This record gives sequence, C-alpha cells and structure tokens, in this order.
Amino acid sequence: MLQSSCQTKAAGDRISAPGFQTPGWHNANVPSTVVAALVADNTYPDPDFGMNLRKIPGTTYPIGVIFADVPMPKDSPFRCSWWYRTEFRLPQGNPGRHIWLHFDGINYRANIWLNGHKIAGARDVAGMYRIYDFDVTQRITAGSTNVLAVETFAQTDIDLGINFQDWNPAPPDRDMGLFGDVYLEQSGPVTIRYPAVTTKFPDASLDRADLSVVAELRNATSKQIEAVVSGQIEEIHFSRTEALKPNETRALRFLPADFPQLRVDHPKLWWPHTLGPQNLHLLSLSVAVQNEVSDSATARFGIREVTSELNEKGYRQFRVNGKKILIRGGGWAQDMLLRYSPQKAEAELSYVGDMNLNTIRLEGQLDRDALFELADERGILVMPGWVCCTYWEKWEKWRPSDLPIATESLRSQILRMRSHPSMLAWLNGSDKPPPAKVEKAYLKVLADLDWPNPSLSSAGPDPTTVTGPSGVKMTGPYDYEPPSYWLTDPGKFGGAFGFNTETGPGAAVPLIGSLQKMLPPDHLWPIDNFWDYHAASESFKNLDRFTGALKATYGPASTLEEYVTKSQAMAYDGQRAMFEAYGRNRYTSTGVIQWMINNAWPSLFWHLYDYYLQPAGGYFGTKKACEPLHVQYSYDDRSVVVSNSLYEKFSGLSAKAELYDFDLRKIFSKEVTLDVDSDSVRRVTTIPPAPADASSAIYFLSLTLRDSAGKLISSNFYWLPRKAANIQWSKTEYFDGDTSGSSIYTPASPYDDFTALNQLPKVRLDAVAKIERGEAGTRVRVVLKNPSEHLAFQVHLGIRHKNETAEILPVLWDDNYFELMPGESREISARYLSAATLDGSPELIVDGWNIERVALPLEKLP
Repeated sequence: MLQSSCQTKAAGDRISAPGFQTPGWHNANVPSTVVAALVADNTYPDPDFGMNLRKIPGTTYPIGVIFADVPMPKDSPFRCSWWYRTEFRLPQGNPGRHIWLHFDGINYRANIWLNGHKIAGARDVAGMYRIYDFDVTQRITAGSTNVLAVETFAQTDIDLGINFQDWNPAPPDRDMGLFGDVYLEQSGPVTIRYPAVTTKFPDASLDRADLSVVAELRNATSKQIEAVVSGQIEEIHFSRTEALKPNETRALRFLPADFPQLRVDHPKLWWPHTLGPQNLHLLSLSVAVQNEVSDSATARFGIREVTSELNEKGYRQFRVNGKKILIRGGGWAQDMLLRYSPQKAEAELSYVGDMNLNTIRLEGQLDRDALFELADERGILVMPGWVCCTYWEKWEKWRPSDLPIATESLRSQILRMRSHPSMLAWLNGSDKPPPAKVEKAYLKVLADLDWPNPSLSSAGPDPTTVTGPSGVKMTGPYDYEPPSYWLTDPGKFGGAFGFNTETGPGAAVPLIGSLQKMLPPDHLWPIDNFWDYHAASESFKNLDRFTGALKATYGPASTLEEYVTKSQAMAYDGQRAMFEAYGRNRYTSTGVIQWMINNAWPSLFWHLYDYYLQPAGGYFGTKKACEPLHVQYSYDDRSVVVSNSLYEKFSGLSAKAELYDFDLRKIFSKEVTLDVDSDSVRRVTTIPPAPADASSAIYFLSLTLRDSAGKLISSNFYWLPRKAANIQWSKTEYFDGDTSGSSIYTPASPYDDFTALNQLPKVRLDAVAKIERGEAGTRVRVVLKNPSEHLAFQVHLGIRHKNETAEILPVLWDDNYFELMPGESREISARYLSAATLDGSPELIVDGWNIERVALPLEKLP
C-alpha cells in the first residue's frame, strides 16, 4: 500500500505495527516509483500520451527546463514524503539463522521501519544508486504477521539522483520510491555476497586463462569466526579457511598464484556479438562455520578480458581477448517511470543485436541485473557510468556528505556489475571528468572491488591530473547532418575519427501507428506544440532543424503521410552514413555511440526504434551499415570499399558496383574479385564523378558483394546528388556558445537535392506472404517482385491486424526500406519473438516512397 505523509499523519512506529488501518491508501506493487504506482491504479492519466504528464500535480516546472536542476514546485504533492507499507508472514526457519532485509534501489532517502522499530534513517539511507542490506533478525518474527513500512523522500536539485537531462521530461516525483526489488534472505553467522570471476591471458594465443575468484565475506556476529570457503567452477574445486574479526566485512580472493587449478587450458571464451560464441560458466561458492553451511552464492561469468589503450593518435582503443574491436552502439534509457518489462528488455536487446551493434552506453541509467544477464547472453557490451550535468557535475557545490554518498553508490554498482562479461568500461564522469579528489576516491573503490575492466575519467575529452587524457571525444552533433558530414569533417567535429561517446543525426520521426499512440487525433498534423512536447528539450525543443533539412533535401511535406515517409528516407540515409564512416575508418575511428538507441518515453528524437518497439528508417540504415561483412560507398573520395568486422579472412569475394542516372540508364559498372583480411577494410574501386554536362539530378548506386560460390553476402543502394551538400563548418552551433565543447549541429547550404525523387512514377509490387510457426517462433516469408520499368524506392513492409495502423511488434525483419530495380525479385523474412503474436487475421502491408499501398492476407504454410 502507498500513501502521502501529507495524508496520513501517523508516525513510523504506528504505520509499521500490525493492525494499522489504511483506508484511502493506494494499491502498489514493488518495485515501483510513487508516480508509477499512481498511474497503475488510475489515479493519474497515462503520462506518455499527449500532454497528460502536465496534468499530474507537481508538473508545473516550465516546459523544456531540466527538472533535476530546479527546486520541487511548491504545489507539488511530492514535496511530502510517501509511505510504502506491506504485511507478510515469515515461515518458521532454523533457529539461529540471520534474516537480511535487502533493498535493490531507493530514491532518494528513506526511513525504514519494521514491526514498530526503526531499522535505518534517512540520514544514512541516501543515494539513488545504493544497495542496502540490513540484519533484521532481532526485529522480525517467524510464523506471524510482520509489517514493513518505508518512508521515501524525493531527490532534490542538490542530490546525486537520476535525471534524463535534455532527453525527455521528468516525472513530477523525480522517480521517488522503491524502484528496486525488496526481499529477504537468510544465512548463518557469515554471509558470502557478490561473487565474480576475472580473467587474465598470459599471452596472445588465448590457450590459457588465469582465473581469479572474488567475493565479499561478512561476519554478522560480535565474535571472531573461522569459516571455510569452498568454490567450484565446473570440474575445478578450491577452498581455504578465513578468520573473520567481529562484524568484519572483507574481500575474498582466490588467485591463480595460490590455486594453480584456476589456470585453465584451452578455455571456452566469451566474445561480443558477431565475433564468436558467448560461452558462460557457473561459479558456485559456499561458506561453512563449524561444518554447517552458513551461506552460498553463484554467478555466471565469461572467460574474457577487456583492455584499452591510447593508440598512436591518442584515441581510446578497446580490445576484447587481446583483439581490437570497433565499438558501435547507442545510448540506453530506462523507462521514464523506471518501469521494467522483461519481455520488452529481451526485445530491445534482440533489436540491438539485429542491427549488428555491439554496445549500449548507460549514462546514469544503471538498469536492473536482468538487463545485464541478457547482455551477457547476447554478447552486447555495456558501458555504464555516471550521468552528466545537474548536481553530479557541480563538484564545487558538493557538501561534505556528498562524496561518501557518491563513493558508496559506486561501490554498490561495481559490486553488482563486476561479474558480468558484458561490461566494457566504467565512466567516472560524463560530459566532464571529476576533480582530482573525487576521481581518486572513485579509483580507490574500483581497485578495492577488483573491477576487472578499464575505467575512463569521463565520456568527454578533458584530461585530468590523475589519469591524463580520456582518449574519447564528445563533439556531437546531435541534430541532422547530410550523409557526407561524417567523412568530410575537417578533423574538428563529430566525423569518423577517434571515439565519439555520443553523437547522431538528430530527430527520429516514428511511423504513423506510433504517432497515433502518443498524440491525440487533433494534434497529429500539422506539427504543433504537442509534437514539440515529445521532442527533446533545451536546444532540441522542436523539430525545426530536421524539418528544415527535410524540406530542402526532399521537398516540403503537405501531409502527415508524406512527412513520415520522407523522414524515414532521411533517417535511413543519415544513420547508415554515420555508422559506415566509422566502419570504413577503423582504427582511425575506434568507436561511436549513437545518441540514442531507445527512449524513456514516446519521443520524436534520438532513437533507432521507438518507445513502442517500432523499427523504422534509422533502424534499417544502421543494420545495413553494421553488417559484419559489408560493401559500402565513401562520400569523401567516391571509393567503394569492403568492410570486414570479423576475425577471419575471406578470399575470392566478388564486389560489383553499378551506377545509374535518374532514368535508370547504366553509366558505370565494374566487378572486382578480391580477398579481405581479418578485421580490415579493402578499397575495391572508385565511382567516376558525373560529367560536367550531366542532366541527371540524382544518381543511383547499386553495390553487391558475393562469396566465392556466388552467394549474396551484402547489398547496398545509394541515392546520390549531382552536387554534394555544402556543409558550413564555420557556422557550427555549440551549446552555450562554447566552441571548445560539443556541437549541436553544423548547417548546410545548400543541402543535398533529392527533390527529383518526388517525380518517381508509382509502382505496384507483386507480393506473396506466407506464415509458418515452429518451436523457434513465428516467421513470415514475403516474396516481392517489381514488375514495372521503374525503380521501387524505399519499399516498406509491415504486418498489422486488419483495419489497424500500428504494426504487430516486436519483429525482426531481414531488411526493410530497400529498393527494387525493374524486374527485380527478393525474399524477405520477418521473425516474431512470440509464437502467439500473429493470432487473428493479420495482413501484410506493402508501401513506400512511390509504392501503391497493398494489403495482403497471410497464407499459412502447410
């Protein structure tokens, strides 16, 4: 149950007593923030729709303001503390066992009461990112009713809490409450927690791995205890005796120098997505006191080692198992109300892998353990760290109590993260590095807790006196740029060199089915203040830059349908160009994090799939660009290259380039047989420039890559302007006018001119769609043919229930937003993550830029 302290004047001893009456209290599930619970019980409207968030009391802060930076409004009901209360029965247990009350996340402060007794107070229970574990043995009763009451207090503008910066609005309670799991555990006198295994390879052969086992031991008694700790990893066994002082908490370490059996020959390794298998192993630990098991713990781990160094150009280069890796990923956001869905998380990481990305960056969005477990299984690297700006980076204003909260927060997070093979690096700051005193305190925590991975001072370029240069950049841009931007950057901005920790081509307009879910019907078109509310904030409070570029590049849109269609083409081309540029320039470029990969609420900015899990143009442009073995075009020197991200050599490949004018007359063709080395880029040919007297406004470039047996490996299709955009580097806009910091965007005048695409004749495609069900889920196979004499441009496939606009989701398409030349046929498959997804009478929708919309019922395969 949940209630405001402004509504109930009772104190904690009464609220936590059996028999306390709760009339008028709200039902709540835990974990849940206060506002999430009030939305769930229909006290407040759906905050994701329209401008409903402004209808919730306390959301009176000015639109576009970073809520975490300002005091709570005086009229806010969340200036009061809020009580969580639950009753439960504890089964009869073994006498002498200790009972532990565990909190995975409290925001921001709390008074904790159990059966009329105060367990902990808000002075000590402080910090969004801390984990708490209380010995409540003396305050809990087995076999009868127990009452737990937790009084939570919202974070203030001078607290080290969560924020969404300029990504989206913030809820009026600032996500106060019990957002993490709350549960009980039992043990004997000694506990063992946070087990992990770290790996070191003695040499580059990877034929042997030296494993170190770490954990945390705690003596819960006031007496000295001798405990025997035993461990097992598959067929490997090890043990030793530990003498623990009264009430001592100590790091436990089993090192290969002392336990040679931890030196493993021919280990089964863990690799990132696309680069090898994600082998996972099980560590089991137990601690015994006087021949009785006191506690036990397990952890899954991968045998892998992550390292990094500054390369010869000073750029941060990561390696996994000694091999260089180009980091390609996106910024990750938790749900705005911190709600968590295992099904959605699984779908999202499936999308990350489907796009051939290998990393997610968590800027203060330090999600649940379940997400990290999925990342371990999928081979998705995780780059966590502290959030930017707000009080986190106002170190000059920190009070004496803030550094202990910050270090204890780091301790909690590292303890729970260190066992996961998916962890890439920890960032001690975001936009700015911490001052020396704070950075040293952070580094001590990392060392004390055996953090096995690299750490960076920040996601920005500023060096520190403690660790020197970070080797990364945070130059932006964050709004739309023409495709040529990324390879023609003169070496100052966000182009394809170095490691860019956050950047991207800006807005990401969802499909109409998603827009209808987030905007009222009378605000769908034209663009208005409801659209702006679902943009970002501050410098990105509307779509003006994106829409201006769209108008110049593709022509103005007179309808919602036209605007969405042109937006997908622009997003596809822009995302593809960015990721391809970083891929071509490896390892002058060492990493790029798209800002962002997902959204905390339904948004028009910064995502590769929308809040409702709808993949659109930017998703498929990214997926195309990040193919492990990929053929692509270069906007700077007109070269065609083959990019190989895999750790294997390919021989006898055949790359073909064909250039057409707007009327589809072939004006250049070349086919080359080539070999491409492991993890490398090979230039194939150069596309000649258009003749000076050329009349074609647009050129089409078709690229294919086949293996030695003639099987198609990669295909790519470009629309190229007769004259490239004129990017005006000197007119780059910066945040707060600071030319030494991140750029907002760089304008172009003129932009690429693709307005001739509006003259493409309409095309009706032949299509057959069949559905098949199996143990692996549901798959739809679509065979398409372009029977016309014209180009079918930006072909889009979707599967919907009849008479509905929104697609059935989540879904993994082989390809989408592709082109079909005259007479060309293709088979495309869609895989659904649940076998029950396509119940009813679904139909295939075929549409696109110049495609006559067709709706076909799905035929079931025998």
